Amino acid sequence: MARKRAPGTRDRILDNAGRLFREHGARAVGMQQIVDACGCGKNLVYREFASKDDLVAVYLDRCQQEWTATMDQATLADAGDPAAQLVAMVRAAVAQAESEDYRGCPFRSTLAQFPSEDHPAHRVAVRHAEELWARLHALAERAGARDARSLADQLMLVFDGLYTNGALLGPKGSVGAAVPLAQDIVRAATGR
Repeated sequence: MARKRAPGTRDRILDNAGRLFREHGARAVGMQQIVDACGCGKNLVYREFASKDDLVAVYLDRCQQEWTATMDQATLADAGDPAAQLVAMVRAAVAQAESEDYRGCPFRSTLAQFPSEDHPAHRVAVRHAEELWARLHALAERAGARDARSLADQLMLVFDGLYTNGALLGPKGSVGAAVPLAQDIVRAATGR
């Protein structure tokens, strides 16, 4: 008879794998390191995740859920003002990039480590960028931007810049300039 898995096993594996991926990069972390960090058997890890590629993709899916929840919370106070919601999203990203333990955007880091378009983690990272752009575009349209596409594109570049700068220089870098820049961009595009 097969052993029943303990409640929370999958999450425990993901927690440990995620920590290792953030510290060392997903490509550099081997399955044995994950097994050792979890204190479980290799069979258990492979029962939960068919491969390391699968584990990295599921980790990024979890990051996407966390990121979406963060952005939903950040925009809640400005529910009736889509222009303010755009700036609130940038403000939330700045808070992430200025945190002491920030090591870079997991989507951008993973995309760099797994450049093959066929890799499942690559596809999740690209999907994240597409979903971010779509959210920005929808808010830009609702804010009455003269060119919603251009506003979404410009704000995507703000996100890319602040996440990169935050990873390189931390709070001492120019991440804090992202909010005033976003305010200027949104004001110019919407007239407010």
